[in-house]
Amino acid sequence: MAAISLRGAGGHTIPTSPSGEGKEAPLTQVSVTVNGSPREADVEPRTLLVYFLRDLGLTGTNVGCDTSSCGSCTVLLDGESVKSCTLLALQADGREVSTIEGMAGEGGELHALQEAFHQHHGLQCGYCTPGMIMAAAGLIAEADGPLDEHAVREGLEGNLCRCTGYQNIVKAVLAAQEQMSSTPANA
Repeated sequence: MAAISLRGAGGHTIPTSPSGEGKEAPLTQVSVTVNGSPREADVEPRTLLVYFLRDLGLTGTNVGCDTSSCGSCTVLLDGESVKSCTLLALQADGREVSTIEGMAGEGGELHALQEAFHQHHGLQCGYCTPGMIMAAAGLIAEADGPLDEHAVREGLEGNLCRCTGYQNIVKAVLAAQEQMSSTPANA
């Protein structure tokens, strides 16, 4: 079982005592199913889910703001879109987490959302893309029917992109939903 240390913004280790010396913080075991694979680790109780995932080697989940403002850390927790910088790893104990790394098919083929972002130029620098795709996956999964442009914009309002004007992101999400509804294997 791996021990995971707590890190703050920028990946800096946070001291466990005011002097930075002395007692180690107590560790707690967490068991999480990540992208379909059971994972266990000992973590400090204050470890954020985003750092837990990154320490597992899943670096597609980005740390953008550490305040839940940008959405670059968005993952699916039990199928629901959440910002992993606002959840403790302990809150995911016994639950299922899906990250961008789990979106592609077993043969490496792109998920319909990933393909649509590529085809419709829904990214530029790519930093927000994993979180945007995960938020879109949650939005599509929760939709009662076809989405329209307004619903996509509203559904993604917690995810920021500093490069695009969002128009191509919206096009990509709408195209992906249409593709996913016609091929159940990608849904």
